Amino acid sequence: MKKYTELFLLMLKIGLFTFGGGYAMIALLENELVSKKKWIDKDEFLDVVAISESTPGPIAINSATYIGYMLLGFFGSLVATVAVCIPSFVIIYAISLFFDAFLSFELVANAFRGIQICVIYLILAAGFKMLRQMKKTALNIVILSAVILCMLAFSIFSVSFSTIFYILICGGIGCFVYLIGLLRKGKGADK
Repeated sequence: MKKYTELFLLMLKIGLFTFGGGYAMIALLENELVSKKKWIDKDEFLDVVAISESTPGPIAINSATYIGYMLLGFFGSLVATVAVCIPSFVIIYAISLFFDAFLSFELVANAFRGIQICVIYLILAAGFKMLRQMKKTALNIVILSAVILCMLAFSIFSVSFSTIFYILICGGIGCFVYLIGLLRKGKGADK
């Protein structure tokens, strides 16, 4: 029960202090789960992010669900998911009650402008951390470079291309390379 309570409080804290959605949450999750608590290692965390981003739904909820399941099974995923959702639900519900009055405060408007800058930093920090931890294989560098070039070119020329396609194409390339590797090992074993 202690482990469930600890997981609940951790996800509640992350849900409470994550402004800007799931991508901003990645840096906080890594700090808590990998660095402080050491519940998972860096490679497992990168897998969590990849799976959470690839599956349908918000990355924050997917991450909490997956981490809860990894650590404590089905009930762990339930506890983590509920905990990460509670702060957002309560805050949005409170804001909806006083929405018009809330937005009219200049202090609130300025606070949200400041939070926007912080969110950009959190997302960039998480991205650069993952980039540093990525295994520097030729395939990874080629895929990363190709995705960056495509994203820049598509942005410059205003081409509409969904992020989902980047994920599917890169996943397909990874599966293809893996299968080629299996075939080569199989041929090498036959000799």
